[in-house]
Amino acid sequence: MRHTFGSLALVLGLSAAAPALAQDTEKKPGPFDPVSIGEGVTLDPIVDMRFRVETAEQDTFPDTATSITVRTRAGADIKWSKNFSFLIEGEGTFAIENDFNDTIPSNGIEPFPVIADPNSFELNRIQVAYKSKNFGTTLGRQRIILDDARFIGNVGWRQNEQTFDAARVTANLGPVKVDQTYAIAQRTIFGSRSPNNEFEGDFLFTNVKLPLGDKVTLTGFRYEYDYDTRLAFASTTYGATAQAKIPAGAVTIGLKGTYASESDTGANPNDFQADYYLAEGSLTWKGFTLRGQHEVLGSDGGQFAFQTPLATAHKFNGYADLFLVTPATGLRDTNVRLSKKVKVPGLPSGLNLQFTYHDFQSDFGDIDYGDEFDWVASFKVKGVAILAKYGDYNSNGFGPDTTRFTIQAGVSF
Repeated sequence: MRHTFGSLALVLGLSAAAPALAQDTEKKPGPFDPVSIGEGVTLDPIVDMRFRVETAEQDTFPDTATSITVRTRAGADIKWSKNFSFLIEGEGTFAIENDFNDTIPSNGIEPFPVIADPNSFELNRIQVAYKSKNFGTTLGRQRIILDDARFIGNVGWRQNEQTFDAARVTANLGPVKVDQTYAIAQRTIFGSRSPNNEFEGDFLFTNVKLPLGDKVTLTGFRYEYDYDTRLAFASTTYGATAQAKIPAGAVTIGLKGTYASESDTGANPNDFQADYYLAEGSLTWKGFTLRGQHEVLGSDGGQFAFQTPLATAHKFNGYADLFLVTPATGLRDTNVRLSKKVKVPGLPSGLNLQFTYHDFQSDFGDIDYGDEFDWVASFKVKGVAILAKYGDYNSNGFGPDTTRFTIQAGVSF
């Protein structure tokens, strides 16, 4: 039944869309503008391209990894009757320069660090959806990003996107927003040629938001990952986040706190329970934002740690990617970030700058893992998004010294 899920979405979508495909339009749109293809029916082309150069240097490898890749997504979003839509999108990644370990098993020994952007061509999304003012549902292979993607995300940093074969329902019940998903497969970033391209199981994502006045939002969540084969990551996580933005004259104060508890579920052979904590405060003034954060992914006795196997993990614990999987002794990440949007003559988008310092410690065993300095610069010119990113991890007890640098250009229509 699981293997027929995507086919079911395709059949339902094509059946519903077929009557609308019979008529042509008199409008003469641009090459990527929505096109009317019938009364109340539009076809919106999807074109998304990203060119990237990335390097990775680790002192445990003799050579520096260098990847030059192009990622393209193409498809269409057909909308009709104001509420219904059918979306289909393919995704392909091609390496122009492949002096890097792309994670695909080979007979030889890779002399390079990992850059997880393998050659791939696959069906990225195929979904039918209904959406009204207070209710929505989506069936099929889809992108799911919950909150800041700390627990559930699309791993959008990598060239191949993570998606889910799922049924999702959203509803507004007065001020309360409910988001419920049942998924049967995690489609990973590792690409169509990888044995780790897909992990099946029963996945339940429940996310409920309640605004408390106009400044505070309370979010409760429960996420269950009952893997069929990835048993060590089978777990149930539940918790809550409180978030506030408080104006104080020319300054905006941001506050955020999260607690979550994770324990084994399903056929996981390990019996464990670990906690997650986040305390965050920020100040924004005249375009500057200073943020301080202490995040703990706890450990159960130094044997098992809090894991986030469906998260966009690159976003959180350093751009050098040393902590995509939490060490068994857990992780305490104390970090400070300064960001600023700088006005530049002739550059309407401005220049976005971000600098972050991380101090990494264990949750169990009092281990000083190391520290990391990251920076990002980005801007947009004539529809092209340009980004440069750098992460420099200095080891003091966990993993190798690692430096990663990326520069990329992307367009989306």
